[in-house]
Amino acid sequence: MPRTPAVFLLALLQSAAANGAQQAQSLHLPPWLVHLGLPGLGLISFLNAALVSVLLPGSGDLLLLFLAAEHAADPVVLTLIATVASGLGGYTTWKMGQVGGEPMLQHFAPRRLLKPMNRWMRSHGFLTIATSAVLPPPLPLAPLLLGAGALGASVRHFLFAFGLGRLLRFGLTVWLGEVYGGAVLQSCNLHLVKWSGIILWTTVAIMVGATLFGIWQFRKSKRAWDLERARPRAEALPQN
Repeated sequence: MPRTPAVFLLALLQSAAANGAQQAQSLHLPPWLVHLGLPGLGLISFLNAALVSVLLPGSGDLLLLFLAAEHAADPVVLTLIATVASGLGGYTTWKMGQVGGEPMLQHFAPRRLLKPMNRWMRSHGFLTIATSAVLPPPLPLAPLLLGAGALGASVRHFLFAFGLGRLLRFGLTVWLGEVYGGAVLQSCNLHLVKWSGIILWTTVAIMVGATLFGIWQFRKSKRAWDLERARPRAEALPQN
């Protein structure tokens, strides 16, 4: 009896999953990457959604893919840790936008995004937030999250939309790691293991340096924004 396309596709995916699991049993990531594990996943996921971050976009997805391929934890646990941590980072950016309002959005967001962002948020707020959480780089995430707070999205509205989008994105990433993990680990073993020490310290240095630079850049921009807010008040004071 001939197979239907759907049955054939299902059989193909099951075969790929079995092959990936068989290969993953004999292939392993560098120990430091596994030890970075869940705390590192949470930290990177948080920072990638925070306004102060200048980490490499997609770095959290890459670590999540590796950890899923290595079976470092239950797939549900990996997905939830990445989703919750990213949600907390996104919430901090949303909160800054809520407190600072549109003047803060105009100061921090690229000017070319202001008009379309304002239009998207006011007409399709939920869809805009959820889509920004799902789509990979180069979509600029932080300005959209800041805009959600500045343009009036409620915290429940924001967290539900952003959390749903992140859950879909990270769930797909974990699934890819589980199904095609053998190929991922094989490529890693062939090309990266001998450089694992250099990669480790380079990664740590980049993370620390990028985080400190991001905090310094944010504080500098915030001081400039505070001066802009204070100037109209000073001009409005009566002159003696």
